[in-house]
Amino acid sequence: MHLTVLMPFHTPFYAPVAAGAALGHFAREGLEVEVRAAAAYGKPAVAALLDGDLVITASGLMRSFDLADRGGPILVHFAELCQRNGFFLLARRPMPAFRWTDVAGRTVLGFAEAPTPWLCLLSVLRRHGVDPAGVRIERERPGPEAIAAFRAGHGDFLEQTQPVIEQLVDEGVGHVVAAMGDATGLLPFTSYMTTPAFLEKERGAVAAFTRAVYRTQRWLVDRAPAEIASALSTTFPEVPAERLTRAVARYTAQDTWSRDPLIRRAGYDHLQQVLLDGSFIRVPQPYERLVDTAIAEAVMREPLT
Repeated sequence: MHLTVLMPFHTPFYAPVAAGAALGHFAREGLEVEVRAAAAYGKPAVAALLDGDLVITASGLMRSFDLADRGGPILVHFAELCQRNGFFLLARRPMPAFRWTDVAGRTVLGFAEAPTPWLCLLSVLRRHGVDPAGVRIERERPGPEAIAAFRAGHGDFLEQTQPVIEQLVDEGVGHVVAAMGDATGLLPFTSYMTTPAFLEKERGAVAAFTRAVYRTQRWLVDRAPAEIASALSTTFPEVPAERLTRAVARYTAQDTWSRDPLIRRAGYDHLQQVLLDGSFIRVPQPYERLVDTAIAEAVMREPLT
C-alpha cells in the first residue's frame, strides 16, 4: 500500500515521521510511505482526508476538535506522535533569569499558521499569573514575515519552531528563554489521524502503520541527537548537520516525542481544556469520539522485533 503522509510543517519537530520512512520501518510493514510537508502538498490535511486524497496523516487533535465543535465530520486519531509542544520562545537579549511575568506588557510575534502554539502560550501565561490581555501577541504575519520583522527589530519575543530557532541563535538575533514543551506540559500535540471509514475498512493497514510508528518510537529512545539528525538529513538537506543536531538535541532534552503510540486520556483532557480556555472550541468532546486506542494497545502488547 502506498501512503502519502503529511507533516503539518517542514520541521524536525516531526522527526518520528521522517525517521520512520528513512529507516525503513514502514517498508518493513509492507507500506510505501511518502513523507511530504503540507505546504508542498498544496491542500490542507483535513480537506485531503475528507476528499479521499489522503487516508492517514499527521495532524493536531485540535483539527478534530474544531470539526466536531462546528458539527462537521469526525476524524479519528489513533497513534500519538509528539507528546509535547515543539515551539520555543526567543528573546531579543539574553535573559538567564527569565520569568513569565517578564512577558507582561511586551510584544510577542506569534506563530500564525496554526492556533495550538498560541493557545498553549495563553494557557502558560494564565498559569503563571499573567493576563494575556496585557501581552501584545501578534499573529498576523506568516512565519517568514514574523522572522524578518524580529530580525528588523520589531517585537520583544518570537515564538517559533525548529530549525529557525537554531538559525536565529547562531546569528545572534535571538536567545532561547523558554521551551514551550516544558512550559505547556504533556499533551498530544500531534498525532496520526484518519477517517472512521478507513479505520473500519483497513484496520489491518492501520495496525501495520501503528506498528511501524511504535518501532520508530522505540528506536528514538535514548538515541544520540547526531544519529537522529543523520536519519533526518534526507528530509532536511537544507539544514547544516550541526544545526540539525542542535535542534534535535533541544527536542530530546524535553522528551518531545511520544515513546509509544497510545493517546492517553489525561493528555487529551489537558489539550481540550487549553482549547476551551482559549475559546477555540465551545463544547467538550468525549475522548472515545475522537480517539481510537484499540490498535495502539494491541500493537503495544505484541513482541517488538
